[in-house]
Amino acid sequence: MRKLKYRAENSPQAWLFLLPALIIIGVFNVLPLIKTFIMSMQKGTLNNLQFNGFKNFQVVLQDPRFHDAIGNTALFSFVVVPVGLIISMFIAVTIFEKIKYKSLFETIFFIPYLTSVIAVGIVFRFLFNGDYGFINYLLSFINVGPINFLDDPSMSMTTLILFGIWSGLAFNIIILLSGLRTIDESYYKVADMFGATKMEQFFKITLPQLIPTITFLLMMNFINAFKVYAQVFSLFNGKAGIANSATTGVFYIFNKFYVEYRYGQGMAAAVILFALILLFTLIQNYVLKRISK
Repeated sequence: MRKLKYRAENSPQAWLFLLPALIIIGVFNVLPLIKTFIMSMQKGTLNNLQFNGFKNFQVVLQDPRFHDAIGNTALFSFVVVPVGLIISMFIAVTIFEKIKYKSLFETIFFIPYLTSVIAVGIVFRFLFNGDYGFINYLLSFINVGPINFLDDPSMSMTTLILFGIWSGLAFNIIILLSGLRTIDESYYKVADMFGATKMEQFFKITLPQLIPTITFLLMMNFINAFKVYAQVFSLFNGKAGIANSATTGVFYIFNKFYVEYRYGQGMAAAVILFALILLFTLIQNYVLKRISK
């Protein structure tokens, strides 16, 4: 009789150990997701919901505010993620190659990641203040400004993007530094023997070796960027900028659900945003796999 190979998924003991985690995931992740899909096809109050078909989706898709929210979310995502990743790559490589006390600087750059986004947003609100903000004070030395970062509708998204880039640096830098440590130093020694420049080593050795790390960061950063809410809430003091000029997808959902009490429409918007994130993630993974090959 042929002996079967051991597989963890066929072991009752393995499922027993996984059961607590599976229960928590089911209660706090799977059930809310199912409830979201159900509520997206209902109307009325939370105590008296009635079936409404796809009318909520029709209302949301025809709402100009939802179009603006998705546009702002896309603008935020497609600017913050690549720009933030490029800056993070530059800082990570500099720390790895040039800085002597790497662990100290890693700690310094990791501290913002441990800090509450709301707390950091309050600090940035003072930094961006049009009257006494430190950023306008620095700009005055080059005869620029003062710029009304917070109270000018045309500047709302620019301000949010600047804050988004900064808030994502810490996580990116730590992950990239971890990836840099996994690269075999013998590659660089051989490259030095053949006279390769630092720039050539970066594009021929460092960057290709970091593709799995960069793929992970792109996926995580884009998902988080599409779900941006806390940055908007903290930076504009609970609002979405002047005249809702910085409304994002999640902020639109929040307003529909908790402000306007249109629960079905809010959940319909959530389902649409979920579908957009899922579709973009699948396309991104496909493209990155093709590039890596």
